[in-house]
Amino acid sequence: MIEQKMLIGGQSVNASNAATFDRLNPLDGSIATRAPAATVEDAIHACDAAAAAFPIWSQMGPNARRQMLMKASQALEAKGDAIAAAMAAETGASGIWAGFNVHLSASMLLEAASLTTQINGEIIPSDVPGSVAMAVRQPAGVVLGIAPWNAPVILAVRSISTALACGNTVILKGSELCPATHGLIIEALQEAGLPEGVVNFVTNAPADAGAIVEAIVAHPAVRRISFTGSTRVGKIIGQTCAKHLKPALLELGGKAPFIVLDDADLDAAVAGATFGAFANSGQICMSTERFVVDNKVADEFIAKLAARAQSLPLGDPRKGPVVLGSVVDMATVERCNAMIDDALAKGAKLVCGGKAENTLMPATLLDHVTPEMRIFHEETFGPVKGIVRVNSEEEAIAVANNNEFGLSSAVFTRDTARGWRVAARIDSGICHINGPTVHDEAQMPFGGVKASGYGHFGGQQGINAFTETRWITMQTTPRQYPF
Repeated sequence: MIEQKMLIGGQSVNASNAATFDRLNPLDGSIATRAPAATVEDAIHACDAAAAAFPIWSQMGPNARRQMLMKASQALEAKGDAIAAAMAAETGASGIWAGFNVHLSASMLLEAASLTTQINGEIIPSDVPGSVAMAVRQPAGVVLGIAPWNAPVILAVRSISTALACGNTVILKGSELCPATHGLIIEALQEAGLPEGVVNFVTNAPADAGAIVEAIVAHPAVRRISFTGSTRVGKIIGQTCAKHLKPALLELGGKAPFIVLDDADLDAAVAGATFGAFANSGQICMSTERFVVDNKVADEFIAKLAARAQSLPLGDPRKGPVVLGSVVDMATVERCNAMIDDALAKGAKLVCGGKAENTLMPATLLDHVTPEMRIFHEETFGPVKGIVRVNSEEEAIAVANNNEFGLSSAVFTRDTARGWRVAARIDSGICHINGPTVHDEAQMPFGGVKASGYGHFGGQQGINAFTETRWITMQTTPRQYPF
């Protein structure tokens, strides 16, 4: 069992009332982590600490911030084994997924380091003689990052790294499902030498999440909120931010379509489909959730995909290398089992896998899925995937767009011009032509549309999100006034 601490104002602390909560391993119910259950007073203390550190950090030279973020990247890489162990214990994640999390997150910190000298403004021509008019980007203030459990290192680092590069101070609210994993990120940042209070870390019991978030968002020093999680919770966060007039970045749920057109390279499509659907047991916001396949190639594609799916190693990630580890909880199992029952009762065909009795869920494919079935519309967030057969490119696009979500998508075709044409018509923030739905790079504009949220992380988009644009003028000659 890991005994986790919070970090407030540079000090490792417990909750002010000494309350704790336990995160249990999803496979055997053993205590993985015991973490502080912060009070509202603790949350306010973290806000005050971040506000006090803001003048020093925001006025520090860009190269000084760059050096610290580069050191943080190295420190995070060095914690790879510890992070893999924590992820396996807290969320049942495989070593492959943990390694990917560490690698991409270290890259995100390097990308953030590179951005410190890219926070640019512009000179704007003015109609006033002698007036130099400028649009200037400045740090916003304190940023609250709220990160989930499913890609815990990637999503926590993303929520705060660009904010730090831009000169903001931050509070990371750790997930109740992986407080130790998120705590290791904070350790890496502290080892990099960031001044006290620049990074703060708060953990809370599940029942207290609403009160903690409300208190932080309401604090006058907090100027941005970055949230990644479910659409249901994202709507609550968005409403809370709106009440306090605080800008938010919301990266929410997904139901990513994977279109296989009649001229696709099926071997390439199967490789991308296997990775996109079953990485981290399908518990990724970008995970392929729907295969939309032209009937001309459907039988061959499904046969090849089923063979690959059935070959994926499944087991307890604490006992050795696997591709499919444990899903996060039995609620996932129950949700997916219910969708399988519903689909089969309404005419779907089970291709491989099936219902699970514990959190070790097999890769499951359901063919002949129709809009009457829950799995057509609802996010499984597990290794259970529906296949929808279509008879044309137009029908494929219509099926892909027949959903409330719009985060990631993919289309496979040997005709790249056709792929571009189809991609342009899919309602999603991200589309990959001849690539999997699961793909991320630190410098790319990452974000969704519709019920998948709003705002973008990555590169210049991240700078825009975590800075304030100010209009500043300087009069260089005498100015004439009408009276």
